[in-house]
Amino acid sequence: MQRLTKSLRLLTYFPTGKKVLPPGTCPFWDLKRDYSSEPVELSFDSYTGEGTDETRPPLVTYHGLFGSKQNWRGISKALVRKVPRKVYAIDVRNHGESPHSSVHNSAAMSEDLRLFLEQRNHPRAACMGHSMGGRSMMYFARKYPEMVERLIVVDISPISVPRSTGEMTQIFDAMVSLDLSPTLSMGEGRKIAREKLLKATEDETVDFIMLNLRKDPNSGAFSWACNAQVLRDFLTRFDNYQSNLEELPPYTGPTTFICGSRSPYMRREQWPQIQEMFPNSELHWLEAGHLVHFEQPQEFLTLVSDFLNRSD
Repeated sequence: MQRLTKSLRLLTYFPTGKKVLPPGTCPFWDLKRDYSSEPVELSFDSYTGEGTDETRPPLVTYHGLFGSKQNWRGISKALVRKVPRKVYAIDVRNHGESPHSSVHNSAAMSEDLRLFLEQRNHPRAACMGHSMGGRSMMYFARKYPEMVERLIVVDISPISVPRSTGEMTQIFDAMVSLDLSPTLSMGEGRKIAREKLLKATEDETVDFIMLNLRKDPNSGAFSWACNAQVLRDFLTRFDNYQSNLEELPPYTGPTTFICGSRSPYMRREQWPQIQEMFPNSELHWLEAGHLVHFEQPQEFLTLVSDFLNRSD
């Protein structure tokens, strides 16, 4: 991942309704957890422009692991000036301001999206997802092809991911075990958290994860916006993604993959196999790492808007 501190200016508000904890406690377990695998109602931002046609299928966007809808604010604002569609940027379950759940996988996130679209009377949508969000959108397109007008997958392969579950477990262990006194300032807490995370992963990834650190203005308690414990618990199941996807038929609608040439999340030799899953697909490479949409925003916007404006 590329350094985000210069390219991201994200302000994510502390979720309301959190419990006030006794002094000296640190809520790095889940305060919003429910133990149901039912679809959850997702937090979102919507965007429209002067030329928005409400009769057109909207664009719905899923972010990646540790991300939030705020990651897509700039792109969404730019897109509604280029395409006549409403744009939704969504917090996926266990992230941002969306509810936490004891279940985290592509099947569950697909059901969340189905509910989201049905509640807003959108029978079809253009679907875009980055990384983890891209995998969820691929699953959704193959399970509910009648609801997907077209598909955009940003820098992720349905075949494999480069990070080992062992490395990711170390990251989540550092997050879950973090113990910060509520008497610390946000700056002091961030410094301690950052030093601990640097023992588990590289500097650039830490910068991104740190966007999730929150401090309750009333109790002073620190927490993570993402549901670190459940995400950790479901790590071992990430490797089952391809076998679960293979149980579904190919998605034959228009599909585009936009990938970074310096990213390990898409391998060129996998493309023939991917085309069997998405036979009406195309692949674009941009000179970027994993965060294609931040590193090459203009090129990314051109590819996405051209694809959304096509008549196929």
